[in-house]
Amino acid sequence: MDILKDLEFRGLINQVTDRDGLNNLLNEKQITMYCGFDPTGDSLHIGHLLTIITLRRFQLAGHKPLALVGGATGLIGDPSGKKAERTLNEEDVVRMYSDRIKGQLQKYLDFEGGDKAEVVNNYDWIGNMSVVSFLRDVGKHFGLNYMLAKESVESRIQSGISFTEFSYQILQSLDFYHLNKEKGCQLQIGGSDQWGNITAGLELIRRIKGGEEGEQPDAYGFTIPLVTKADGTKFGKTEGGAVWLDPDKTSPYEFYQFLINTDDRDVIKFIKYFTFLDDAEIEELEKELETHPEERKAHRRLAEEVTCFVHGENALRQAQHISQALFGGGDLKELSAEEVKQGFKDVPAHVVEEDEKGLIDLLVEAKITSSKRQAREDIKNGAVYINGDRCQELDKVISQEDKIDDAFTIIRRGKKKYFLIQYK
Repeated sequence: MDILKDLEFRGLINQVTDRDGLNNLLNEKQITMYCGFDPTGDSLHIGHLLTIITLRRFQLAGHKPLALVGGATGLIGDPSGKKAERTLNEEDVVRMYSDRIKGQLQKYLDFEGGDKAEVVNNYDWIGNMSVVSFLRDVGKHFGLNYMLAKESVESRIQSGISFTEFSYQILQSLDFYHLNKEKGCQLQIGGSDQWGNITAGLELIRRIKGGEEGEQPDAYGFTIPLVTKADGTKFGKTEGGAVWLDPDKTSPYEFYQFLINTDDRDVIKFIKYFTFLDDAEIEELEKELETHPEERKAHRRLAEEVTCFVHGENALRQAQHISQALFGGGDLKELSAEEVKQGFKDVPAHVVEEDEKGLIDLLVEAKITSSKRQAREDIKNGAVYINGDRCQELDKVISQEDKIDDAFTIIRRGKKKYFLIQYK
């Protein structure tokens, strides 16, 4: 596979330090490359997914990926793309975040075979470094003017930047040098905001190895574009916040729905970015989008491929089952308790202790209606649905037969107002 040609087709090449040199190297032998992930939270989010998938593309092309968890740099804070100073986390918190992120990364790369991936943690080589060693052995290679010229620093000069964050590029550079020396790593990849940090690492490698000014070291830097939507907003944000890769923070159903609701203008671009579909299938989906946009075939394919990659086949089937029940004319009663939890995660919920409950009393107690009189009117007018079925019985009692998996009853009032009844 010509990996750079494939990445170019997908629009994933933003900047490369020496494209011809890198292309020759990739075609000559297996190389080792890395990407860093700082543990600033207990989960990666969909914004990290493109770099993870890019690592996987290089691995499928026969190269060896290193996924670096920034146990040390996560204690410092990267100023890249930030308008203000980060809040520093305690060491035990960063250690916990590092372990969580390491576990996530191990789901997406192959850790078997000759091109097996590795997860490394920069705390292993930075954590015990003394201040004197850091300043003498590493800091002396960085000129102040060179550091000030980096966009991540320059953009913060007016608003202010601490010495801590100012030094971040030195630590990331040390990562590249260490992996180059110890593991033969010749390529660092990252998002477009990492260009300054990546090129600083190349400069450190050149200086320590004694290269001439302007000489290209035997290592390369590569960035992928920032993922934005057609409306100019950042990809990966919803009204509820970030879209996380942790299923406990963003359920597979929510993840699937986020993708299937992609703007028509973005869907082919995102298929190129986030899936492993080949050129021919992508071009076919593009034609389908142009000729039959109402069928949303490309949207479904995007949601299926990415949900399966992130959460697996079973989670994808669950997400599809929930979606069919809610939007495709399926039967809510066929959902499992776990599927109900996912599909109705954000709707108002009410806990019932009794085995049976009169519907009118339940509507009032759960604050679905404001009064018993209103409840009777809603039932008579056909505005109340139990597990998807209209109910117009004023004397209806919610009993065992109305419980999904003995755990839930879904009540809908009107067209869109859902309420979840839970049973102890």
